[in-house]
Amino acid sequence: MSMSPREGHELFARYAFPPNELGYCGPEGTGLDELADRAREFNGAWPYLEAIAAATGADPLDPAVVRTYWVGGPLLDDLDPDALLDSLRAAFAGQSTGLLADVPSATAHHSFHVCVVYPWVRFLGRGDPSTPLRVLQSCRIRWGAVQRVVGDEVELMSAPLKYDGRSLALGTPATEVVRWRKGGSALTAAPAEGDVVSAHWDWVCGQLGAADVEALELGTAVTLDLVNRWLVG
Repeated sequence: MSMSPREGHELFARYAFPPNELGYCGPEGTGLDELADRAREFNGAWPYLEAIAAATGADPLDPAVVRTYWVGGPLLDDLDPDALLDSLRAAFAGQSTGLLADVPSATAHHSFHVCVVYPWVRFLGRGDPSTPLRVLQSCRIRWGAVQRVVGDEVELMSAPLKYDGRSLALGTPATEVVRWRKGGSALTAAPAEGDVVSAHWDWVCGQLGAADVEALELGTAVTLDLVNRWLVG
């Protein structure tokens, strides 16, 4: 079954809301229903959506384009990584970035923006790595199985980012607590024990199928490989 354009708007809003709520990304004081209408103001996400759209001949808020950026998928293969890297360097010129000037190529996946464009990765080797690691872990899109639902929160079994002083990798799955609802509002349907879901910051963003999990794993692995080429030297 094909998805309607409105579903792309809703999908964008679900993943964009958690950092927007915290004031980290996008316009201030914007309600969930308005986020996609102001997607161009999400300066971090929009260049990737435009790049995927240009490569596929779709609208930047087409459901497949939006899912490709946040989750991953085969559309990432339609982009020229060298051309993408050039366009991202131009888009973020003048901003404080992490490894954007150093990596040999790029991928239009949210994990790339978190671990390569954001400056936090450069702080991993400077003293206590716990703060940058916590930010990188929270900001990336995670996936995991719901172990228990307790009120407005779920216990999620998910592999966290680990830094061993040399490289960045996914560690042994552990339990983390994220909310699926706040004040009666939710980004997705109520989860149940055994569901596999995605999480962004401290929100559950949606349920994932096997292909979604595979796409997230692959997109994350590609990004970590680029990061570790720099970290390991």
